[in-house]
Amino acid sequence: MADMVEPEVKDFLRRVLSSIFWGFFWLMLNMTIGIYFGLLFVNGKLSAGNIIFYSFFLISLFFLIRFYIRTWKKKFPHG
Repeated sequence: MADMVEPEVKDFLRRVLSSIFWGFFWLMLNMTIGIYFGLLFVNGKLSAGNIIFYSFFLISLFFLIRFYIRTWKKKFPHG
């Protein structure tokens, strides 16, 4: 049945599922680290853990956006 799907459709669905998966994974990872370990919230003063968490957050966001741009930059055969 998988052979009946056109390659363009298969490529599009692969891009969509990959984008959703990595976006959700990134979100859950940052929420888990930030909330579970209490690094998301600044309590009174900024700590080293807060700085490390927010640095990781921004760097990983940069790579996620870069992944999205590279994934969706490829042209589809139909236009």
